[in-house]
Amino acid sequence: MTPDLVLADLDPADSALLILAGATMWDVGGGAPFLAAAKRFLDAGVPVAAICGATAGLAMAGMLDDRDHTSAAPEYLAATGYAGGGRYVADARAVVDGDLITAGPQSPVHFARATLGRLGLMSAPVLDAYEGVFHRGDPTAFHALMAATA
Repeated sequence: MTPDLVLADLDPADSALLILAGATMWDVGGGAPFLAAAKRFLDAGVPVAAICGATAGLAMAGMLDDRDHTSAAPEYLAATGYAGGGRYVADARAVVDGDLITAGPQSPVHFARATLGRLGLMSAPVLDAYEGVFHRGDPTAFHALMAATA
């Protein structure tokens, strides 16, 4: 994939979603341009989906302080010094709070499901079948997924 514009020129009005992938840069306070973009998107009412280390970046920037969220573990985000610990949802693999979607590194399928659901791209039965195939390895879910997407 070759980018065709720089991050600063990315306009939320021309986008349906911003995805922030995990990386070690978040743990050392990096990613400022991505956090600025995330703020622009959230302020414009355009969803932002963050997984793994990107949740730490959002935490450090204060974007999780007033929203329900999850990540790898509450202690991981607490180490950032953020003020949103009371909004951490420990028993969820992915959390959607309005325009913000978060998940820990152990939950890529749940993250995708939550993101696709938030965008309204799949119905609940298709999302259930998707999770059945790709998370639980349920062979019967494959037939349900194929039937639902036909």
